[in-house]
Amino acid sequence: MTRFRWILPAAVLGCAQAFAAAPAAPAADAPAAAAIGIDLAGLDRAVKPGDDFDAYANGAWRRNAEIPADRSSTGVFYEVFKKAEQRTADLIRDAGKERPAPGSDARRIADYYAAFMDEATIEKRGLAPLEPQLAAIEAIRTRADLARVLGAGLRADVDPINATNLHTERLFGLFVAQGLEDPSHNVAYLLQGGLGMPDRDYYLAADAEMAGFRAKYRAYIAALLEQAGIADAEAKAQAIFDLEMKIAKAHASIVDTQDIHKANNPWPVDAFAKNAPGLDWATYFRAAGLAGQKTIVVWQPDSVRALSALAASEPLAAWKDYLVFHAINHDASLLPKAFADLGFEFYGHTLQGTPKQRERWKRAVALTNADLGDAVGKLYVQRYFPASSRAEVEAMVKNILAAFDQRVDTLDWMTPATKQKAKAKIATLRVAVGYPDTWRDYATLDVRADDALGNHQRAELFEYRHQLAKLGRPVDRGEWWMTPQTVNAVNLPLQNALNFPAAILEAPFFDPHADAAANYGAIGAVIGHEISHSFDNLGAEFDDQGRLANWWTPEDLAHFKVAGQRLVAQFDAYEALPGLHVNGQQTLGENIADVSGLTAAYITYHKSLGGKPAPVIDGLSGDQRFFLAYAQAWRSKMRDAALRQRVTTDVHAPPQFRAQTVRNLDAWYAAFGVQPGEKLYLAPQDRVRIW
Repeated sequence: MTRFRWILPAAVLGCAQAFAAAPAAPAADAPAAAAIGIDLAGLDRAVKPGDDFDAYANGAWRRNAEIPADRSSTGVFYEVFKKAEQRTADLIRDAGKERPAPGSDARRIADYYAAFMDEATIEKRGLAPLEPQLAAIEAIRTRADLARVLGAGLRADVDPINATNLHTERLFGLFVAQGLEDPSHNVAYLLQGGLGMPDRDYYLAADAEMAGFRAKYRAYIAALLEQAGIADAEAKAQAIFDLEMKIAKAHASIVDTQDIHKANNPWPVDAFAKNAPGLDWATYFRAAGLAGQKTIVVWQPDSVRALSALAASEPLAAWKDYLVFHAINHDASLLPKAFADLGFEFYGHTLQGTPKQRERWKRAVALTNADLGDAVGKLYVQRYFPASSRAEVEAMVKNILAAFDQRVDTLDWMTPATKQKAKAKIATLRVAVGYPDTWRDYATLDVRADDALGNHQRAELFEYRHQLAKLGRPVDRGEWWMTPQTVNAVNLPLQNALNFPAAILEAPFFDPHADAAANYGAIGAVIGHEISHSFDNLGAEFDDQGRLANWWTPEDLAHFKVAGQRLVAQFDAYEALPGLHVNGQQTLGENIADVSGLTAAYITYHKSLGGKPAPVIDGLSGDQRFFLAYAQAWRSKMRDAALRQRVTTDVHAPPQFRAQTVRNLDAWYAAFGVQPGEKLYLAPQDRVRIW
């Protein structure tokens, strides 16, 4: 459901940018929990469901939950992630036990993990692994040299449309996917980058908290340079920070970046010098391996123009200091302990409030997963994902798709012409469950047991070359954008496809032994959410072939947008921290998918009953169990700094507000007797019904 169109932001998961775990229910409650899929002990029955449904469903759990010292948050998603992390760790460690043959995936996995765990060698080598990169920076004498170094550093590290991964420390980031208007071939997309903090608001916002982060960031830059033995660290840190302030002022906002029509700017490669003067683009593209492309799509054209101008206007000395800092900062976790500790102190402790760095083996597992994802994933599904689970989830997806299709028929505001197009999109939606049909080939990736940083750098370059090789070629409609061991799910608008990795198909999201109400309220809503992304404010811009095309009548589109703005207002009202409100426009796509996905899951749950009444279990009706399972799937407890970062940078609303989505469904009011005057109550005409 994030905009990987995933259900979660990458930041929420452990190995990338973080949810954490709900403690298990007391043993006495375990049988009931297993029978109905609801944590009865986690309810706070002193709270009226109509006043705060999240607190009602999760209040007792939240009072007792402790965020682990090495996490910025805890909750159900992290509980599932912990299971996947431990399983993956076992697979990675087992990979080296049988002395695997050189060149095999098992050997690559074992050597990658071993290199990360070899702290003695990392300490001994110091900054030596970075010397080639630092020497290239030191050799910069001209603007052409600067362009060459910047271009050589370009990587495929952003994804604005599937993952909504919009951040890169490099001045620009590359995304490769099919063309927005030509779905037959892959093209290159260039995005803004260059910031060390998470988003431009960390540089530009006037509030005291952000000002505090800026001061600590300047101090961190100086400390990292000083640790590297670089002279005049304080002065250089100020110059680096001043340059990043100018970069931040050049950046487009997240809301503007999500506007697909503002992103559709195909520039001929030979027009960049005219369209965005300043950077030596010919040299840049040669160094980046893009000189042979005829056209590159510029996602944020005003930002690219401004960043290009900075390449010409700012002193070369400032750019060199900036590049040195980011070379060290980008790989600090793979350098000696002093560098890794400095990096964690700022990014983990200061920006997310996490007191303690994760154990080294967990960090090693995370990076092995990131850089050898398919090699590990193949082992994961062989051991942990039975064919029966795949078949059962595929059946749920099929049923929810059918419910969504039938729901379109009942929309009284939509004209027959638009309904026909929507149903065509549903009919052609490609659903993939568990794992891909084809796996990535790592035969050309050089992994060494004594070179942790080099392994990661070569893996990033390997991925970049893999993406470059797709340019101009036919689109693989079955390509996966997640690994099987990822606890998440994704909608791919350009492919009109869904991926449901194996690792999310676990209790409490999916439990083959649990009551149907719990499964449909949890994993069913996840499935519905991902389907609904095909029809949110971004997905609705694409037709059944993944082509950017308007398939709406003007009247239907106007109604859709008005309904969306009502949802924007609903989420704008939620206050995450004193004075810090959710940005309803920034989170609109995810909120549309939550409302629509929950609706589709509810309809499908009732169809699954085959016309029979749902049983009452432990005093709870079927509808009550359905809605409680949904809210408990979003249970979370988050540190304030992490919550601030979530609200500022993410396209997902904080989980406690996503749990309140139930207020838009009529059935929730009947299930819990919600009355006018209660805080979540919405009059029938104010409930948002989009799909």
